[in-house]
Amino acid sequence: MGSSSPPWVRAETVDIAVDGQRIEGALVAPSGRRDEAPGVLLVHGWSGTPAGYLDEAHALAAALGCICLTFDLRGHGESEAQRETLTREDNMRDVMAAYDVLAGQQGVQKACIALVGSSYGAYLGALLTYMRPVHLIALRAPALYTDDHWEMPKRKLRVDRESAAYRRRSLRAEQNRALGACAQFLGDALVVESARDEVVPHPVVANYIAALANAHSLTYRVIEGADHALSQEPWERAYIELLVSWLSEMIRDGAGPAGAH
Repeated sequence: MGSSSPPWVRAETVDIAVDGQRIEGALVAPSGRRDEAPGVLLVHGWSGTPAGYLDEAHALAAALGCICLTFDLRGHGESEAQRETLTREDNMRDVMAAYDVLAGQQGVQKACIALVGSSYGAYLGALLTYMRPVHLIALRAPALYTDDHWEMPKRKLRVDRESAAYRRRSLRAEQNRALGACAQFLGDALVVESARDEVVPHPVVANYIAALANAHSLTYRVIEGADHALSQEPWERAYIELLVSWLSEMIRDGAGPAGAH
């Protein structure tokens, strides 16, 4: 799908400062809007790019008036040379810095900030709820990693036999930091699974769903026939339509309890 903006949506490049470096982001928002609007932070997966989320950002800005931010996790885009050494801690700081840039934008409604993440980005997004006020979370094909080796380069956390077995375990919220974050989340949540996901097996998704038991509301959907990357346009289009529909309902009804984290 193309990522060109309709005339009533503007897109601009922003720099995000983190650890003495700068990563690039794209801010997509309705043109000329004067009242406050929900903010949406979109976090791509490992090996993904923010360009892959521009379609979602444009759709949300155009349909719902949201102010959206996509950005490069370090180790991707212009900083790909760092990929061999970056850790989950590094990328977690990227996400927090991007959140702060979005929350600081004029016109962003601080009481309604959403996190939309895919795979590794969904995992980081779940953890973000420990550290920043997040009122809505949409987790597509959320990845899951053991809490061990947090400061080991992410590149080395390959899905070997041990980690593949971990992703097939039934885990309680207290056994994993990301699941623990979901357990204390009180806002509204969307979990989306690909029916033919070759990377994130169903037990991982089931663990996230179980952990979100305290959410104000929980919506679970499966994209039939889809693979992990949504590599065919109908699958990507189905996801965007689902995301727009869900966020529209949540914004219309009011996002979660006030102050939900």
